[in-house]
Amino acid sequence: MIWEEHASLAPYNTFGIDAKAERLVHLTHESSVQAYYQHPNGYAKQTLLLSGGSNLLLCNDVPGTTARIAWKGMAITEETDDHVWLKVSAGESWHETVLYTVQQGWGGLQNLSLIPGLVGAAPVQNIGAYGVEVADTLESLSYFHWEKGEAHTLTAAECAFGYRDSLFKRSWKGKGVILSVTFKLTKHSHVLKTTYGALQEELHRMDLAPSVQNISDAVIAIRQSKLPDPKVLGNSGSFFKNPALSAAQVKTLASKHPAIPQYPQPDGTIKVAAGWLIEQAGWKGERVGNVGMHAQQALVLVNYGGASGPELWAHAQRVQSSVAEQFGVRLEPEVNLIG
Repeated sequence: MIWEEHASLAPYNTFGIDAKAERLVHLTHESSVQAYYQHPNGYAKQTLLLSGGSNLLLCNDVPGTTARIAWKGMAITEETDDHVWLKVSAGESWHETVLYTVQQGWGGLQNLSLIPGLVGAAPVQNIGAYGVEVADTLESLSYFHWEKGEAHTLTAAECAFGYRDSLFKRSWKGKGVILSVTFKLTKHSHVLKTTYGALQEELHRMDLAPSVQNISDAVIAIRQSKLPDPKVLGNSGSFFKNPALSAAQVKTLASKHPAIPQYPQPDGTIKVAAGWLIEQAGWKGERVGNVGMHAQQALVLVNYGGASGPELWAHAQRVQSSVAEQFGVRLEPEVNLIG
């Protein structure tokens, strides 16, 4: 463990907000979690558990102890002619992990290329893109439960995954930390998912046949064309969730707005594109001071430099209110608000 006092969290959140942590502890090994749990200024004083900082908005300085997940490592735990099981530590970069699996020719994660953040945060949000979610390939994970002071293994079913949702955002929110995740990946290309419209279009544009590598390349090209690099322009990717509405709600909306993008779900609901709603409400590319919705992707809230957490959140609320007034749809943040 490495301890710092009154440390800036600017390097550890993708909005680049210079909030201060009263105490910041870097957990550099998985074994550090047990030591941190037992330390008098560790878990007992914890206010924030920080992963890659790509899915949070810091609205104030953080009192108490902030723990940063920083342990790494990956290993094959099982392999057959058809599948490989890869165990990945929570502190590994998500995108670098995806690239590693792609380079090996293992299918399952390629649609999730170029998503910021760390592996340990991916199941919490059940991150997803281009027709694929983490839940589709996650076999199990190791979880340190604070109240019990020990690690447990949970299967995918026990994680209770939903759309951008999981057990760790509901009844187990703040109850522990994910130590590692094991993915079951395929060695066969015939099970690759390319049904998402934008992905099909990009593969066609690039004149590429579906493969693990080509899908990853296409996804990266799409995301780079629409999404700003957090290292250049502070952002957390998609700030709002795509709202899941009833068929009746969507029918009413479509009668007034025939062009509204619709994505039917297995449970009978229909997701509509939050970015489209924001753009139609006139917020795409609109800037207020140092904040705004990105010019290429209306779903991305941007810090143009020097904006505070409260300024960013105030702008998000303006967008929420505008969309609700025009469409009767309340957008829900995908990011976690801290402070």
